[in-house]
Amino acid sequence: MNNTNQKTYTFHVHGMHCRACSMVIEQELSDLSYVEQVYVDQNKNMVTVTGDFEGVPQEELAKDFSVLLASKGYTFSVEKKEVVKNWSEFNIAVPIALGVVLLFIILQKIGIVNLVDAENMNYGTAFAIGIIASLSSCAAVVGGLLLSMSATFAKEGNRIKPQLLFHGGRLVSFFILGGVIGALGSAFTLSTTVSFALSVIIGVVMFILGVNLLDVFHFTKRFQPAMPKFISKHVFGVSKWNHAVTPFLVGIVTFFLPCGFTQSMQIYTLSTGSFLSGGLTMLIFALGTLPVLSLISFSSFSIKNNSKSGIFFKTAGLIVITFALYNLVSSLVVVGVLPPIFSI
Repeated sequence: MNNTNQKTYTFHVHGMHCRACSMVIEQELSDLSYVEQVYVDQNKNMVTVTGDFEGVPQEELAKDFSVLLASKGYTFSVEKKEVVKNWSEFNIAVPIALGVVLLFIILQKIGIVNLVDAENMNYGTAFAIGIIASLSSCAAVVGGLLLSMSATFAKEGNRIKPQLLFHGGRLVSFFILGGVIGALGSAFTLSTTVSFALSVIIGVVMFILGVNLLDVFHFTKRFQPAMPKFISKHVFGVSKWNHAVTPFLVGIVTFFLPCGFTQSMQIYTLSTGSFLSGGLTMLIFALGTLPVLSLISFSSFSIKNNSKSGIFFKTAGLIVITFALYNLVSSLVVVGVLPPIFSI
């Protein structure tokens, strides 16, 4: 193969929030016929692209890539743009977050819902976390899959049935696979130490997710858990198949996509030691993501393109951080390191 016409360009990317974003960008650019290789450095928000661009200037390529990925909230540039950290958004985000947390505390006291508890996560909390996950960076990869699949079937004039199959496959897989994880947990007798370790892991993962949602401390992105690239890459490719059962299969594989919220819930279900409890927890979490994913299915809805998205992400981040800290403190209470602080 003659590579004499190939060039390598490096672009700065704006709008990336997590490793799932890296996967979406890599997949979309790799599908271009003139692109040979794509490397995404999520920590630096940079993408290196190699291919035969037929003399098209790098600045024009940046515009073309921006148009291609505009619907997903990503823009490309040759020169690095200074990131403006809009701290004033916290003036609105903090009161809203405090109000939501206060509402949860009130609901907890009257027995309707509990905060994230190391020993007994309430299904209402799983639903709330699902809502936050669907409006966070998780929507980038799951929404990317959904839009990709929708485009494939829309060409044939089939729009409704694939969407229903996708969401059906997602709900079924979250219940069954969540149940399997819970059942696996029942095969082991979790000691207090192991239960404490799992609770701490959940708390730390959620804390990192919350900090990343604030979008002010970019160094924390490298600590966010993610599925190995060689697996997630093939999972994303499933959406390109044009087959009657593809939407259902795509819905199933979303259980394995690199969303930190989903992974933290999966860790929790392991500690339930029950197929039913694990399955219901993951199912209700998936139901929490359903409203927003349904909007993505039938419209071009994207919270990250909204002018108020910064306020939303900061609010969600503060709420998640509160959940994480509560979980960590509760874990320390369980093992006797701290006295009961939130006892009712």
